[in-house]
This record gives sequence, structure tokens and C-alpha cells, in this order.
Amino acid sequence: MRMAPLCVNHVGVTVPDIFAALDWYVETLALTPIMQPRLLEASAPATHETPSVFGPRFRRAYQAHLLAGNGVGIELFQFVEPEVAPREDEMAYWRRGPFHLCLTHPDVEALSARIAAAGGRRRTPVLDFVPGRPWRLAYCEDPWGTILEIISHTYSEIFANWPQPGMTVPPVMVARPQEP
Repeated sequence: MRMAPLCVNHVGVTVPDIFAALDWYVETLALTPIMQPRLLEASAPATHETPSVFGPRFRRAYQAHLLAGNGVGIELFQFVEPEVAPREDEMAYWRRGPFHLCLTHPDVEALSARIAAAGGRRRTPVLDFVPGRPWRLAYCEDPWGTILEIISHTYSEIFANWPQPGMTVPPVMVARPQEP
């Protein structure tokens, strides 16, 4: 029996200043704060899970929670001990694990400009995702280097019936390699 599709619950984002990040995500991206920062300590019984999750170097961090319009959470962390290290100035898409957080907004240009005006930056201009379709996207960054993709339509609107009629350039679909 096949399991029902899971829902994305939340995404964790590490920042160097949780209070500034909380303000920025609320003011710039209109996310809703649902839990103000709390202190996590390796030695505190209330946060007993932290050493097993973060490992033996972990001592202290702040954690806050935000909510996107569709109910997906954004969990902010500011690690105090060990301290948050700066991110390289490159989009390391070739490394394992997540490399961006994608947000849906109908006016990609306006939100990209808002992000840049609020201390973030644009990594790309606004692009037509597929020629002949209304889908637009841009890559930006928050002020701390987290890559934010802004896309005009929902994931299911874009990918559910791929390729769609009217696409001027259909994508090249790849077959699963045969096992030896």
C-alpha cells in the first residue's frame, strides 16, 4: 500500500542575528511570527534534544518560528556557541542538501525590488521561466546570504502536467538509467 504524499512542515534557516532576521522576514516577506525567539541550551532539560540534533559542539542558540501564507513554517536559528559562520558569496547549488527557499508571489519584479531595498540583493534579473508561459522567476538573497527564489505561480500550476500545451520550447525529459 502506497503512503499518501507528505506535506512540507517547515524549513530551518540559520542567521547571524535572529532579531534582525525576524523583523526582516516579517516586514519584507510578510511572514507571520508565531513564536518569538527562545534560548536553546545544551545543558537545559527543556531543550534536551539539542545535543543529539546539533552534536557535541553545540552549547547555545536562539530559535524563532514564522508561518508562510500556506501554513509552511520557517524556523530561524541563530547559533551563539558555536557562533554562526559567514556563508561564501556563491550559490553552492552543486553541494548536497537544500540550496534555496522558494516563495510564490504574483509580482516577481516588485518582490525582488522589495528584497533589494530591504538590504537583501538580487542574484538574477526577473526571467521568463518557460518561453510562451506566464511563469516568471528571480533569484535573490536575504541580507544574510540565504538564497530566495521568487516564482510567480504555484509549484503545482507549473509542474503538475509537464510539458503543457502551448509551450514553445518543451523540456527534454530524461529516462531513469537502467540498473546493470
